[in-house]
Amino acid sequence: MTRLIYETHSITVDNENGIATGWLPGELSPAGVQPAKELGERRRDVDVVFSSDLLRAVQTVEVAGFVQPHLQDWRLRECNYGELNGAPVDALAPRIERVRNPFPGGQSYADVVDLTRSFLADVKQWYDAATVLVVAHSANRWALEHLLGSGRPMEELIEAPFDWQPGWEFEL
Repeated sequence: MTRLIYETHSITVDNENGIATGWLPGELSPAGVQPAKELGERRRDVDVVFSSDLLRAVQTVEVAGFVQPHLQDWRLRECNYGELNGAPVDALAPRIERVRNPFPGGQSYADVVDLTRSFLADVKQWYDAATVLVVAHSANRWALEHLLGSGRPMEELIEAPFDWQPGWEFEL
């Protein structure tokens, strides 16, 4: 059995300014450095680290200072908001309408679930019995919870308030 730990990327400049970064790179803010370091201290026992290839997730892993292999995977990107990448967060509302209907010029949350499912199949094949850390975005957390956790519908997960915690753990 594979133990999969999900952690969100650290605080970004866009987070602080209410911007929906989407597929734009984003970057950690000064306030994001310390939480990234704490992530590294908290998760020293993992075997491998996967992250989104978007800058904010990569920076989180780099600042965390892991010595384990760090592999970037584009399938772990945030939902592509298309024309709304970089728009104010409020412009994405109501997100629930985007579970199956893509953002204009972008993806749906169902697309993110499909990419996450593909990623998980590869992890299961190549990292069975390992402890795998994934550093990614909110859409990925919802997809993991839907696929491996509670099985709750994406609509429900998207609408739920975000309560940060130091990681979410799943069995694969």
